Amino acid sequence: HGASLNYRDLIIPKGQYPFPQRDGVVPASDGSGTVEEVGGQVTRFKKGDEVVTLFNQGHLGGSLNPTINETGVGGVIDGTLQQYGKFDEQGLVKKPKNLDFLEASTLSCAGLTAWNGLYGLESRALKQGDWVLTQGTGGVSIFAIQVVRKIRRCNRHRYDLLRSQSRNPQEARRRPRHQLQDTNWGETARKLTPDQLGVHHILEVGGPTTMAQSLKAIKIDGVISIIGFLGGVKGEQPTFLDCLTNICTVRGLLVGSRLMFEDMNRAVEANNIKPVVDEKVFSLEEVREAYEYMWAQKHFGKLCIRID
Repeated sequence: HGASLNYRDLIIPKGQYPFPQRDGVVPASDGSGTVEEVGGQVTRFKKGDEVVTLFNQGHLGGSLNPTINETGVGGVIDGTLQQYGKFDEQGLVKKPKNLDFLEASTLSCAGLTAWNGLYGLESRALKQGDWVLTQGTGGVSIFAIQVVRKIRRCNRHRYDLLRSQSRNPQEARRRPRHQLQDTNWGETARKLTPDQLGVHHILEVGGPTTMAQSLKAIKIDGVISIIGFLGGVKGEQPTFLDCLTNICTVRGLLVGSRLMFEDMNRAVEANNIKPVVDEKVFSLEEVREAYEYMWAQKHFGKLCIRID
């Protein structure tokens, strides 16, 4: 009934996606719908159940491995931009009861990635009083803020790194953020924290163009979770030595496991977290327009496709 787009979906056709993919695959990893039929040996679901897709169908728990990396929906396995899809029962989770299909479709990639960034490294998992810094107004950043506000009520200041002229001013005023147009935002963020010690968690979505500032903002023993490269793949960037000199943990992550997904969904239901969906929703016949809309960075939160 619903699907949502990610930056990944835009760069796969451009040949810029660094993970496994195949030609002719049905795009998009994120989707939510109703089970129409089940096989004779299926035990996890029954006809009529409402479900959400797992990004890497083989990532049930624990760490990734090369085999699991070959199970990406919309990369290797046919994705969600279709009216009917066939999925292994192990590659689906129950839809949170408090969400509609469009909202639930945003969880497969952006929602679970944000959750992993905050909780995936168990020894440094988000806790009360932590400071969290996110970048921009995309799905990962906004969902992370919602988690922080609803579950942990940590301190948070968010910096809009996108061009302000590409946004509607009235919409901007509704955003839960502290907006700064600041080329040295890393130091500014650090100064906002108690004793100017820095932030505990950074969800790094910009890549090479923002990493240097993230290192300026991070607290000693803080965690920078590298999630994407929305700012492009070229340009000067820090070295491994900068991780040492800033005494922090920098980790790359690729979404998360089914067990992590199910943990997140329990929190989504218990705290009534509603993912932010852009006001413009496209139909399946308008996918090309949806791609262009997202590439132009006109969206706020998650961009969704309604599938009838």
